[in-house]
Parts: sequence; structure tokens; C-alpha cells
Amino acid sequence: MTKIIEEENENCEVKVIHKSIVEKVEKTMPEEEVVYDLSDFFKILGDTTRMKILSALFQEEMCVCDIAYLLKMTQSAISHQLRVLKQGRFVKYRKEGKVVYYSLEDEHIKHIVEQGMTHILEKR
Repeated sequence: MTKIIEEENENCEVKVIHKSIVEKVEKTMPEEEVVYDLSDFFKILGDTTRMKILSALFQEEMCVCDIAYLLKMTQSAISHQLRVLKQGRFVKYRKEGKVVYYSLEDEHIKHIVEQGMTHILEKR
């Protein structure tokens, strides 16, 4: 947990105006490592191709070939993005013979993206 910095801020004439509020909020702030992990989580979602892949996987489990065909991209490009999604625990895979099928790691990912979509669409 970080300590309240009581130095003058260039935008504030006083150190702390509402010390009790700052102390209360400080107690609820997540640890730095958690903030970094959350930031990385949203960075993974910040790529158009990965969002398209996830949108497809919201509907059905799919193999790399089918995702590449759907998105009109190379299998190599899709494999690279799936690797990022797998490392971030967004997707999981299973093998059936030589074919590898990808699906969502869990429903949390779908709910998070759906919430974002709801937010975007209500602004239109």
C-alpha cells in the first residue's frame, strides 16, 4: 500500500484537502502488482484482431484454419494472436487428431466484452 505523499502538488496549493477521504480510499486501493496485471489484461483486449477472434469464439469453438478463413487472415497471424490470448488465459485449446480447437477459457471474458459492447452501443 502506498503512503500519502504530503508534498505540494503543482496543481494544489495545499498538501491534502480531505485527508480522511484520501486515507479511506487508500485502504481500498489494489496492490501495485494487481494493477499491473489488470492493465495487461486490458492491453490484450486492446487489439482489433484479438477482439475479432474472441467474438468468433463467443459463438463456437473453432480451429485456426476456420478462424483464419473467417477473418481473411493467414493462419500464422491467427496463431500468433491465439498464443497471446492463451498466455493471457482468455482462451484454451484441445487437440483432436492433428486439429487444434480453441474456445473461451471461461465465461468471464465474454461477460467483460459484453459489458464493454453495451457501453459502446449506448453512446450511439
